[in-house]
Amino acid sequence: MAKSILLNTVAVGTATAAAGLGYALLEAQAYVLRRVTVPVLPSGAQPIRILHISDLHMIPGQAKKVEWVRELASLNPDFVINTGDNFADVDALPVITKALEPLLDIPGAFVMGSNDYYGPRFKSPARYLLPDSRIKHKSEPVHLPTAAFARHMTERGWLDLSNTRAQVTLAGTVISFAGLDDPHIDLDVYPAGPDAQVPEGALELKVGVVHAPYTRALDQFHQDDRALIIAGHTHGGQLCLPGYGALVTNCDLDRKRAKGLHGWPGARPDQVGGEDSSWLYVSAGLGTAKYTPVRFACRPEATLMTLVPKG
Repeated sequence: MAKSILLNTVAVGTATAAAGLGYALLEAQAYVLRRVTVPVLPSGAQPIRILHISDLHMIPGQAKKVEWVRELASLNPDFVINTGDNFADVDALPVITKALEPLLDIPGAFVMGSNDYYGPRFKSPARYLLPDSRIKHKSEPVHLPTAAFARHMTERGWLDLSNTRAQVTLAGTVISFAGLDDPHIDLDVYPAGPDAQVPEGALELKVGVVHAPYTRALDQFHQDDRALIIAGHTHGGQLCLPGYGALVTNCDLDRKRAKGLHGWPGARPDQVGGEDSSWLYVSAGLGTAKYTPVRFACRPEATLMTLVPKG
């Protein structure tokens, strides 16, 4: 009797695990567009629509993802921001450029993630559940065509914000960017200031852009008066529990801010106690690591952010 109960329990557990894995594989391709409104512009400014994409982790053959990303251009945003980790395969450059091609007709900017520099290596999926899953390899890393990718983007007019500052004017507002290369692999060097001078009487918004939202990077942006900080990297936790949220963030950011719109370092600026905070948006991203192609309770996403005047 006891043996029969044990066998039934094992069978049920195995079936449940298999069903969960099957669902997680399907959810990794259930792309969704998020829409958020951020009251961050100065009074009198016209709304600005920014499309935020992150963590594509492209692999040759991902036709569904390619077409979904290409279709985002039909949203006609004013600007596009790509917060890195476009590669998940050493041969992915052609499929990345195909996916991004329509978006490159729109003004935009980008920063790099670690997966734009180094190719993927197999590691135990259990490592993903560590707070910071970085691995130090003794062998030579697999280098990606980073320079070719950056050149393709900049030749189409996009700004490379890696450890630098830049400005654009959108809908009559000057956007002063400060960007960082990826803190996840210690490439971040905060750009020397100040921002370029803004014409007298012009409206201005200061924005920080980074791949991995490590707290040191967020603190530097906040100290540099960035009203809005945009990041990716976390995959929103990738494996989440309903009612609990992300298990990890793969950096030192707290779990509650693994994705979505928040404040930094405190509450959101529109909430009590958040008057001195910056807005922080963290994308859950569109892809997964090559060897962990699953998501659970955390759909892959792109975000259309509508920036509007405060209040």
